[in-house]
Amino acid sequence: MNFPENLKYTKDHEWILVDGDTGTIGITDYAQGELGDVVFVELPAVGKVLRQHDSFGTIEAVKAVSDLYAPVSGSITEVNTELEKTPELVNKDPYEKGWMVKIKLSDPAELSSLLGSAAYKSLIGK
Repeated sequence: MNFPENLKYTKDHEWILVDGDTGTIGITDYAQGELGDVVFVELPAVGKVLRQHDSFGTIEAVKAVSDLYAPVSGSITEVNTELEKTPELVNKDPYEKGWMVKIKLSDPAELSSLLGSAAYKSLIGK
């Protein structure tokens, strides 16, 4: 299982990669493994404004449907439209091709409430 050191993690199993004032968000390798085969991802429209912890969509797998939660506040600037045709990218490559949305951060201080790689591994017992 992969837990990149350059990401921040939530207790709800989302990750964020920050570059300047933009964050790329997806779900962790652990989360996709627990869900099983992803068959559908519902994501918000570009421009949607989110507060930290807001649900920004759902992910449907053979076993379950789960909400996706924003690790930080901001507005959606890009959505991974590839997931409409190939939702299994979340399973195959959760940290690269399986990303979900990009968000323009409105409060970068919220990043301090997220987990580092070691803390996230501890949370899930790895």
